[in-house]
Amino acid sequence: MSTLEIKGLHVEIEGKEILKGVDLTINSNEIHAIMGPNGTGKSTLAQAIMGHPRYEVTAGTITLDGEDVLEMEVDERARAGLFLAMQYPSEITGVTNADFLRTAINAKRDEGDEIPLMGFIRELDANMETLEMDEDMATRYLNEGFSGGEKKRNEILQLKMLKPKFAVLDEIDSGLDIDALRIVSKGINDMRGEAFGCLIITHYQRLLDYITPDHVHVMIQGKVVKSGNAELAKELEEKGYDWLHEELGIEPETAEQEA
Repeated sequence: MSTLEIKGLHVEIEGKEILKGVDLTINSNEIHAIMGPNGTGKSTLAQAIMGHPRYEVTAGTITLDGEDVLEMEVDERARAGLFLAMQYPSEITGVTNADFLRTAINAKRDEGDEIPLMGFIRELDANMETLEMDEDMATRYLNEGFSGGEKKRNEILQLKMLKPKFAVLDEIDSGLDIDALRIVSKGINDMRGEAFGCLIITHYQRLLDYITPDHVHVMIQGKVVKSGNAELAKELEEKGYDWLHEELGIEPETAEQEA
């Protein structure tokens, strides 16, 4: 079993503190969901885990199987088994989807142990078929001209091909219609197992209708303030965050205070 552990994490952006002591432990074979109002630090947590240079960790730790993640460069974190599906995936002109994926896979393998070309093609074709992606997506430049739904499916294609220990999915449901949501959710569910753990960041219960989380956490004002099972997400959908503010005695932030 693998474990991604976050303890007392404080993160600043340009001198403003966004995360104010986040504690979270994710084991393989678990899917966790983080929900919360806009501006409460959910995406900051995702970026801090993967080492975006704009996000300064001022206190706390992140460890992967006991190894200090904060001491790793971004590429080292990826090779160690961390994966981030971004809310707004980047477009890269001149690099095809297939070339990007094969290079990324080989970067995680030892020299001389590169993935065989035909084996790569067979696996790529099978995963693209599962995600109902057109064949020409493999030869198109990475995310260039992709619709929002195509970009999100492509993130899940990368997830399935790279097979990380832990994935952080930042609003993977954003902008998806019902068919694309079903397909993306199936791709994530296919990954469930002893060798994989996942943190899903989402605003909406609708994604969790397709992917039942083992644990749900609510983040408000830079902290995890409440945790529970899948029923907590349904309660939030029904009652909203104002109910939770009242229950926990937390003053809602103003627009000026939010990150």
